[in-house]
Amino acid sequence: MNKNLVLKLKEALSSVLPITAIVFLLFFTIAPVSKGMMAMFTVGAILLIFGMVFFTLGVDISMTPMGERVGSQMTKTRNVPFIVIISFIIGFMITIAEPDLTVLANQVLSIPNPVIIGTVALGVGIFLVIALLRILFQVSLSRMLVFFYIIVFGLASITSKDFLAVAFDSGGVTTGPITVPFIMALGVGVASIRGDKSAQDDSFGLVALCSIGPILSVLILSRLYSTSAVYVPVEVFAPTSVLELILLFLHGIPHYLKEVGMALSPIVIFFFLFQTFAIKLPRRQMIRIWIGVIYTYIGLVMFLTGANIGFMPVGNLIGKIIASLEYNWILVPLGMIIGFFIVIAEPAVHVLNQQVETISSGAISGKAMQLSLSLGVSASVGIAMLRVLTGISIWYFLIPGYAIALLLSFVVPKLFTAIAFDSGGVASGPMTATFLLPLAMGACEAAGGNVMTDAFGVVAMVAMTPLIAIQILGFVCMLKTKKSEQRTPVKKRPPRTRAASSVIIFTDPWSDDNFWTNPPNKKDS
Repeated sequence: MNKNLVLKLKEALSSVLPITAIVFLLFFTIAPVSKGMMAMFTVGAILLIFGMVFFTLGVDISMTPMGERVGSQMTKTRNVPFIVIISFIIGFMITIAEPDLTVLANQVLSIPNPVIIGTVALGVGIFLVIALLRILFQVSLSRMLVFFYIIVFGLASITSKDFLAVAFDSGGVTTGPITVPFIMALGVGVASIRGDKSAQDDSFGLVALCSIGPILSVLILSRLYSTSAVYVPVEVFAPTSVLELILLFLHGIPHYLKEVGMALSPIVIFFFLFQTFAIKLPRRQMIRIWIGVIYTYIGLVMFLTGANIGFMPVGNLIGKIIASLEYNWILVPLGMIIGFFIVIAEPAVHVLNQQVETISSGAISGKAMQLSLSLGVSASVGIAMLRVLTGISIWYFLIPGYAIALLLSFVVPKLFTAIAFDSGGVASGPMTATFLLPLAMGACEAAGGNVMTDAFGVVAMVAMTPLIAIQILGFVCMLKTKKSEQRTPVKKRPPRTRAASSVIIFTDPWSDDNFWTNPPNKKDS
């Protein structure tokens, strides 16, 4: 446990320190702020680091095993109506309590929070059912994505522009730190029952489909509400003393204790019911899982407190300061740099990278995944900041972006397609909602733009570009693997035992080394 804790701490430091250093550089150069704001951001960064440590540790020993057990147990029943009902309830309940969704809903004044949250949860519940049935009946993910995105863009074409960006943003924020680990593990559990060669590939794709549901549901909601969406400005409060700083965070902690408790409780209750009536794990395993749940709870409370109290107001203020400069065009390259590093600090990204590396037996490295995601998010944030300054419609980016992503899905290996569309929802987590979105809003206010059409949409952009970046990674891997096979002469070799066999799956595009599922014995080399 101690070694694992040290490893998680190193991961958290490498994730949070780069973005913290960039923001402090801005503090001392082009975006000066008060000492109180600096202190508030510093405390937020510390909470983020320790929050990530406990969260990722808790996910490893509780959320992932819980999701896999529930998924495999549901599928063992072979009762489709039972699977449909339970899947819908799980999807609906965990979405209602997703912290990222609450952050987004709080900033749209014209529609009551319960209506927005309930509508989005309905979309996730329905599409979680569709995603699990796809795994069971082995339906092509690419064809399903094309079918549903045609419907999405058809509805979007007749939707008010005030709701368009919010609808696409809702697809990104629903797949947050609570939802992603459990849903991904659920997919692994359901796929494990099939036992065929493509089952592991099909275990990905749940997050991808669950991201479509909220977009569709909010687009339909916009047709029922005649009112326009209204933006609620972020309130920036700068503490003037150490006591005010301490009280600021102490007042926020009870709120997030309650919020995270509500978010985790549906998953814990469902697992407890499955454990009582079906799974019946040994007591020792259950103690370990409950300890993991406590770690997850503590970690997420710390993370959200730091992100919402320490990062959100600072992001908004920095956006206003930079957009007010004569050379406000610098917001675009700065956005790209921030986007490159901020995705590393997303808790669910670490979960995705770890699961990808595990499922692919190391064929797809976490390093390659992380670099591809960072490049994709960097491009998306740069485009988002360009939209803030110029007012260019999000249509000009969403339509070609999704068209390219969907076309690539018929070319690259289907494992990469499923991972790519999952990664879009994973990348747009709490750091995007609590730092990048306020940054865009603050900049848009200072530049005199329309916040609803020009600033909202940053989450949608962050969710879109990884679809292209990860599939390009897959395409490069595929080409390099084919070249490697063509250059390698076929030689007759003595038969090997099963344990000593090795199979080249993909070539890492970031190096000249091959990835191996099972490394050969030294005597065979």
